[in-house]
Amino acid sequence: MSQGDSQSDNYPEQYRKAAMPKINRDGVNIYYEVHGSGPPLLLTHGYSSTSGMWQGQIEALSRHHKLVLWDMRGHGQSDYPGDGAAYSEALTVGDMAALLDEVGADKAIVGGLSLGGYMSLAFNRTYPERVRALLIIDTGPGFKKDDAREVWNKRAHDTGDRFDREGLEVLKSASRERSSVTHRDASGLARAARGMLTQRDARVIESLPDIKVPSLVVVGADDTPFLAASDYMAAKIPGAQKVVVPAAGHAVNIDQPQAFIDAVLPFLDGLDTKTTQKAAS
Repeated sequence: MSQGDSQSDNYPEQYRKAAMPKINRDGVNIYYEVHGSGPPLLLTHGYSSTSGMWQGQIEALSRHHKLVLWDMRGHGQSDYPGDGAAYSEALTVGDMAALLDEVGADKAIVGGLSLGGYMSLAFNRTYPERVRALLIIDTGPGFKKDDAREVWNKRAHDTGDRFDREGLEVLKSASRERSSVTHRDASGLARAARGMLTQRDARVIESLPDIKVPSLVVVGADDTPFLAASDYMAAKIPGAQKVVVPAAGHAVNIDQPQAFIDAVLPFLDGLDTKTTQKAAS
């Protein structure tokens, strides 16, 4: 039985954490957790956060789903490879596909916050046949214009440089999904800023009108930098639903955990209803 197999689902939480299941991706170990059983739901954290940011949602989301959480390369309990070329959008999308393979999921509901939401959109662009639905939280879909992308990429490089200079101290003043989690050191975050936070082209934003699965866009009402992006995605993704959570910033699931679950569960329940109706017809 491979590491992280469903047998560990029956273990008490402290033993499951101790087992530290990982998959090996060309020498880079990727940490993940599986909670519950049912239709697979893969959630990806934001840049410089970890799978720990979903701690408050595990109970509710794993009640009727096989919830798969993980740490992106350079983050949390995954490896922090020293080669900058080991960090990219394509490798991250590949990590997500490998995780679904590992847990025996042909298809999954795929979602995430911020960079995790962007990577979920990138995953859908590459593997649309493996996505049952999308859950896009406090996320931007990238940029159509080169000059806007260059401004973003300069900020990403500046972030990487700051982590090199100041280490994990940078996170102490960050939003709650970042300030409340643990990394071994800042080296992986610096390289991930340059390789994964930066963007190369407009392929993800241009793929929005081609999305063919149910999609929910969630944004905190106070997450000002992502309000327009959320409106844009809700307009461009065919049939997308959008929920604005009051009194929440970028870490919407931490700022307003109950309101977040109240937004997400009806969407997930609706997917199950559609599946049952389709099977009956």
